[in-house]
Amino acid sequence: MLSAVPLSLYIHFPWCVKKCPYCDFNSHQKPNELPEEAYIKALLQDLKQDADFAQGRPIQSIFLGGGTPSLFSAKALADLFAEIQNQISLASDCEITLEANPGTIERGQFSEYRSIGINRISLGVQSFQTEQLKKLGRIHSGDEAARAVEEIHRAGFDNFNIDLMHGLPGQTLETGLSDIKKALELAPSHLSWYQLTIEPNTLFYAKPPQLPEDEILASIEIEGEALLAQAGFMHYETSAFAKPGRQCRHNINYWQFGDYLGIGAGAHAKITDPSQQKIFRSYKHKHPKAYLNPEQNFIAEMKTIDEAELPMEFMLNCLRLKRGFSVEQFESRTGLKLESIEKPLSIAYQKGLLEREANIIRPTALGAKFLNEILTLF
Repeated sequence: MLSAVPLSLYIHFPWCVKKCPYCDFNSHQKPNELPEEAYIKALLQDLKQDADFAQGRPIQSIFLGGGTPSLFSAKALADLFAEIQNQISLASDCEITLEANPGTIERGQFSEYRSIGINRISLGVQSFQTEQLKKLGRIHSGDEAARAVEEIHRAGFDNFNIDLMHGLPGQTLETGLSDIKKALELAPSHLSWYQLTIEPNTLFYAKPPQLPEDEILASIEIEGEALLAQAGFMHYETSAFAKPGRQCRHNINYWQFGDYLGIGAGAHAKITDPSQQKIFRSYKHKHPKAYLNPEQNFIAEMKTIDEAELPMEFMLNCLRLKRGFSVEQFESRTGLKLESIEKPLSIAYQKGLLEREANIIRPTALGAKFLNEILTLF
C-alpha cells in the first residue's frame, strides 16, 4: 500500500548566456533583457496551482536548476523565496541549493545568495583546463572557476558541490586526474563527477568530437575514484561523491523515489496520492514563451504511472544509490509487493548484478557498471 513520502521542490530557470554543445537540458540563450519580474510571478502562480499536491507536507529541499538560475538577481530570488514561504511550509532544516556558473556575468555575489536563505551551491565548473572549457563551449576560464570557489568559501558556505566532467575531447589520464586534484585543493563538500555523453538534439550529436579511447576512460574512472576515496569522499551514487553527512538531500529524495513538485518551464513533478493509491507525473510547458502565456494552464501533461511501469521507474532511481533500497521502501513507495518482481530479481541475482542482505537489495560492483542491463529486466 502506498504511503506518504518526503516532498521536495524543483524550480527551473530556462535561460543561459549561451547554449553549450553537449547540453540536452531545457535551456535557451537568454534575451537581451531577462523577464525577471514576469517569470518570478509565473513561478509563484505555478506553485499556487500545485500547492494542493503537497498534501500538507513540508518541503524538505529546494533545488534551483537550469539553465542558469544565477542569471536572476538576488532581489528577484529573495522575492521568490519570501512568497514561497507564504504559500507552502518548509522544513526547519530545508536544504536549498542554487546552481551557478563561475563566470561573473552569469551570477551575482554568493554572499547575497546566502543572505536570502540559500544554504548550498552547486557550481558548474566541468573542467579547470581553459582549453577544455573552450571545447565544451563554456564562457569561463579555469582561473575564474577557482576564484568562484574562493568566493563561495568567503561567503560562508560550508556545503557546496563542484560539477566536473571526464572523458572530454582529447583528454588523457593525466589531464583527467588533474581536474580532480584541482577540485580537491578547493575543498568542496561534494563532487558530481560524470562522463561526457553525446546526447541527441545537441551540437555534439550533429558534429561529434573525438573522445578518449575506452581504455583511457576506464583508467580515468578507476584512478579518479581512488583519489576521491583517499580524500575522504564517499561514492554514494553513480556519479556523486560526498564528505560524510554532505550527500545532496534533494537528489537522494529523487533516487529514493520520493515526491517532488516542479515549477518553471519544462519542470517535471512526481506526486504520490495515498488516498487514491496512485502516483502521478506532470510536465510543465517547456518553452519559456509557452510557459509565460497567461492564457494557458502551466501543466502541459499529467498522467498516472501504470502499475506495470512502477518497478522500472523505482529501479531507475533507487539503483543509482550504492546502498540500494529496502524491501519496505519498495513496497511503501510503489504500492506493490516484492513478490511481484521476484522473477527479474532472481535473474539479476543469478547474473551477479544485484545482491540481497537481509531486507536490503543493492547493485553489486558489477551491477553498478551495468545498471541499464538491470533495468531491462524490469
